[in-house]
Amino acid sequence: MVDRLSVAEASPECNAQVDASNTRMIAVTSGKGGVGKSIIALNLAVSLSRMGGRVCLLDANLGLGNIDLLCGLNGYWNFSHVITGARALKDIVIKGPENVDVIPGASGITDVNNCTPAVQHSIIKQLQNQIQDYDFLVMDTATGLHQTTRRLLSTADLILIVTTPEPTAIAEAYATVKSLMQLEHPLIEAIVNQSQSAAQGQTIFKRLQQTAASFVRAEIAAAGSVPHDPLVAHAVNEQTPFVTAHPDCPAAAAISRLAQRVQHVAQHRSAHLPFFTRLKHNVLTID
Repeated sequence: MVDRLSVAEASPECNAQVDASNTRMIAVTSGKGGVGKSIIALNLAVSLSRMGGRVCLLDANLGLGNIDLLCGLNGYWNFSHVITGARALKDIVIKGPENVDVIPGASGITDVNNCTPAVQHSIIKQLQNQIQDYDFLVMDTATGLHQTTRRLLSTADLILIVTTPEPTAIAEAYATVKSLMQLEHPLIEAIVNQSQSAAQGQTIFKRLQQTAASFVRAEIAAAGSVPHDPLVAHAVNEQTPFVTAHPDCPAAAAISRLAQRVQHVAQHRSAHLPFFTRLKHNVLTID
């Protein structure tokens, strides 16, 4: 099985911005917690912004949102207040690092579909008004195979599944791929985080790719690997993106390559439906 787009193809010409009327949604997900999914999402968003993109980072982990903490932000209002009607979406957006706009997640909310139709209409309208001026919407989803997570992933132009060399993480990544096969023409790529070497990352990806191809006939591409780097943990403790705190570290270089790849894929991805049409049909149960 051939990789759709190699990292080498992500040339400097990729720095051209995507049309603002065509926001590209990049979903970052995983099969289990503890693999660095939120850290990847945050640093990817910052890297895309550094490349000239207008970026919004949405913490869609409605069970345990933590993007604002990783940024060192101190916003009281979050997505739960939008759902309850206490605040409008525009009121909870926080200016994050490197000009990335952050929409903080919430805790304890498991399913937007439990909201009334009126609330759902309000949410989709506010999202449309808020996000239409961005080039990229990077969405950090919840882990696991929850129905709401799958519906959110169905709106994505590109789904990045994060795994680590840990056997349980690889197994859960495969389970996620299997679950996503219900979606219509999903574009799925895998990224191996905390790899000991590029060779190890490639070996793990090939194992995941072969398993998916053999058992569920799923085609996934390699988005690359992020090496184990002690400066990542250092930046997390400082509540700062590591691409900002340590721009020359190996992990930052890997994320920069990932951002170039994502931008290249986004420019060549022909979405089957506009983002907000997919959002309405697949996530919100609006009549």
